[in-house]
Amino acid sequence: MGKGGQRRRWEYCWTALWFYLLLCFAPQVSAQIRYSIPEEVKEGSVVGNIAKDFGLDVGSLKHRRFRIVSGFMDNLFQVNQNNGVLYVHEKIDREEICDGNGACLLNLKIAVENPLEVHYVEVEITDVNDNFPSFPEKDLHIEIAENTAKGARFDLPVARDFDVGIYSIRSYRLKQNDYFDIEIKDSEYGDKSPFLLLQKPLDRESQEKHVLILTAIDGGNPPKSGILHISVTVLDVNDNRPMCSRDTYTVMLKENSSPGFVVASVNASDPDEGINGEVEYTYGRNVQRKVHDVFDLDKVTGEIRVKGKIDFEENEMYSFNIKASDKGRPPMNTDCRVVIKVIDVNDNEPDIEITSLSNVVSEDAKPGTVISLISITDKDSGINSKVVCSLLDDVPFELKPYVQQNMYSLVTKEGLDREVTSHYDLTITATDLGSPALSASKSLSIEVSDVNDNTPQFSYNPLEIYLYENNPPGGSVFSVSASDTDKNENAIIAYNIIRGDQTHSDMASFLNINSETGVISALKSFDFETIKKFQFYVLATDSGSPSLSSNVTVNVFILDQNDNVPVILYPVSANGSAEGVEEIPRNVNAGHLVTKVRAYDADIGYNGWLLFSLQEVSDHSLFGLDRYTGQIRTLRSFTETDEAQHKLVILVKDNGNVSLSATASVIVKVVEPKEAFAASDVTNAVKDEEENNVTFYLIITLGSVSVLFIISIIVLIVMQCSKSSDHSSKYLQDVNYDGTLCHSIQYRSGDKRYMLVGPRMSLGSTLAPGSNRNTLVIPDRRRRDSGEEYAS
Repeated sequence: MGKGGQRRRWEYCWTALWFYLLLCFAPQVSAQIRYSIPEEVKEGSVVGNIAKDFGLDVGSLKHRRFRIVSGFMDNLFQVNQNNGVLYVHEKIDREEICDGNGACLLNLKIAVENPLEVHYVEVEITDVNDNFPSFPEKDLHIEIAENTAKGARFDLPVARDFDVGIYSIRSYRLKQNDYFDIEIKDSEYGDKSPFLLLQKPLDRESQEKHVLILTAIDGGNPPKSGILHISVTVLDVNDNRPMCSRDTYTVMLKENSSPGFVVASVNASDPDEGINGEVEYTYGRNVQRKVHDVFDLDKVTGEIRVKGKIDFEENEMYSFNIKASDKGRPPMNTDCRVVIKVIDVNDNEPDIEITSLSNVVSEDAKPGTVISLISITDKDSGINSKVVCSLLDDVPFELKPYVQQNMYSLVTKEGLDREVTSHYDLTITATDLGSPALSASKSLSIEVSDVNDNTPQFSYNPLEIYLYENNPPGGSVFSVSASDTDKNENAIIAYNIIRGDQTHSDMASFLNINSETGVISALKSFDFETIKKFQFYVLATDSGSPSLSSNVTVNVFILDQNDNVPVILYPVSANGSAEGVEEIPRNVNAGHLVTKVRAYDADIGYNGWLLFSLQEVSDHSLFGLDRYTGQIRTLRSFTETDEAQHKLVILVKDNGNVSLSATASVIVKVVEPKEAFAASDVTNAVKDEEENNVTFYLIITLGSVSVLFIISIIVLIVMQCSKSSDHSSKYLQDVNYDGTLCHSIQYRSGDKRYMLVGPRMSLGSTLAPGSNRNTLVIPDRRRRDSGEEYAS
């Protein structure tokens, strides 16, 4: 057998010894099923049907990863995932994997998943007679004094046979001779020890040397044997042999004792004198090589000292003979028995083995879900091999003791949330109960997989959007965005507008949204004069299964633009032009009211604030125009040289960024006082009635405006009081309002209303009577941080 085979044999022997110790010291760890097979069987030989014996479903074995998880032993055996049969994978040599005469038992750990189950199978390897008996040496030389009495016994080497039981050595046979016979005794180790028995006294003068052949025979059928050549030399008389002070020296020795430590001292005495009484000590014939490696014997003093490493896990006890020999011719000797018992110390750290189902666990896993199985082993014995396993980190997992000793299952302790923690690095620590305690740690990484448990969220709800009228149809006006704390497809969001009744008043029907980006486009151009604000809802839905959704309310406010031209009310337009004729007496004084140009603008604020100016006038020194009211008055009295007819062209324009305008013409005829009075009598009746009606409407309008103004002021005060200073300043800090709401009143002929405009009115603000115009609107032209958007 080569060095590699010998080393493998020792590895198998120590592994078998470990299982043997495990069975001895931990009987609760026992196999659930036991099989028996002889060694040297062919590869592929069936051991047993594990699936049938354990009641497993054969059809699910491959899906459940039916396998052996027992280290090197999975090379000796394999399982068939199709039928659950355990079979021999490699040729098994019992002598390589087991040592001693006891039963050769191999413990296999069988694992299946989904759910995880671990079963234990014990396989006994029975012996066959495949080894020959052999002696430690081929030739043995023995010296015997001639005066040795009949019946003296001499130790002979014990033959070794790696087979056990009936196949071990059963007998010894000595070749027939006249002086010696063989005597067999059962030793304390359970084997048979041969002794050479002297049957009659020796005579050196007649025969100085005897050659004997000793044969060792095992119990096989047919038996196998081995021989030893014994050469006996007859010496002269030395009739006293050394005597040990004790028959057996029993000592206790802690493992890991340092080299040079004195273990025991063997003392033997010889009553002879001279060199026949001088004693020296040597190891006996049958001492194992391991004893020579571990202990050093002083041949003069008989002291036994530590030489090599003392390891309880390798040897718990050393038992050997010390031969005490004198220096006589021939020398006489005796055997002193030495038994050294090794005391275990806690010098082995626990070994952690993790069998994981998966390193990924779903965040909706219920508490108690099994993630991994942890198996702990400690080579020490007794209390030093007891292990406590724990988790170092504060994590939502815990270890629960398993059925077998020193086995734990890692399970979820509480609910998981991937959005809070998506990855866990666990540190599993195993600590034995020795003194001082030893521990070992092992890391395990666990990923938390996502489930769709979070709805899309908008930053603000509701959203407020400000959009200028006359937007281009089909263009994007604003966008919405929602976030989802899930990941992958669970976080992909699609946007949809919740449609209403599809009527003309449902403005959502005029909007379209990009389902991926949330960009909203207007399919029509909005008109401030038609609609001031509207509301719709956007639904955000993720792509999970089942999907989750949420909606947001969007309030859209339409902002006015200067898109309406001033309309001349007086003079009344005719044929596309506004022209009126006024007659005044020649004798009027300066400041006389000639007429008043009336106009209105459908826009509001500065866009609807009108200013009047003289574009053309025949005599600048004669007439003047109030730019705010549109009143035309004389600047001086008429003279005889002034012309009788004057034409005034009045320009009416608003105050928009790009102002719009209209013109009106007034023909002023200067008549003599008598003619003027006659003409005035005819027209005054009509004008009086018209003026009376206008005055009546004006009074009603002014009253309504006053009431609405007071209500608006009250509403503003209440809003200011109910909001924080930051919130109120958000809407009013940029408004240039000095307390004067308007400067003049302009009449709108189309809807019989008056609009208040003036030089001190804030830009973009308006106050109009009616069901939808009773609030002072002060648009904030900045993009609001609270979810409001300003669109153009």
